[in-house]
Amino acid sequence: MQKLCLVYFVVLMIAASLNYIPGLTDDDGLAFGIFALDIYDDALHVASALWALIAGLLSHRAARMFMILFGAAYLGDGVFGFFTGYGYLDLGIFTNASAGLDFSLGRVLANVPHLALGAVAVWAGVKNIGRPT
Repeated sequence: MQKLCLVYFVVLMIAASLNYIPGLTDDDGLAFGIFALDIYDDALHVASALWALIAGLLSHRAARMFMILFGAAYLGDGVFGFFTGYGYLDLGIFTNASAGLDFSLGRVLANVPHLALGAVAVWAGVKNIGRPT
């Protein structure tokens, strides 16, 4: 569980850095031409990454708590992304009108990372993988 938290730290830091790697954003500021990340998204990714790092270094219990809470939050954010076009973690559902349910390739590619990270984290936390003996 603690090692998985460290993996999440790396993945989330990569997500936070996407806007700052030359060539990954197009002329419209879309990462990979799919989604836009702003300072709020970057801050959210860095805060989540630091939470993962701290939990991973502290204890199995802290790592498990991170997985369950983070996983539920990110999984829900991905679901909201499909239904509205925006997530709630960056307050997008509060600052933008709903774009409605959409399963277009762009919407899928923009939300699958949150769904996948969230689902794996919830599964790992509930399953209590790597529990101390």
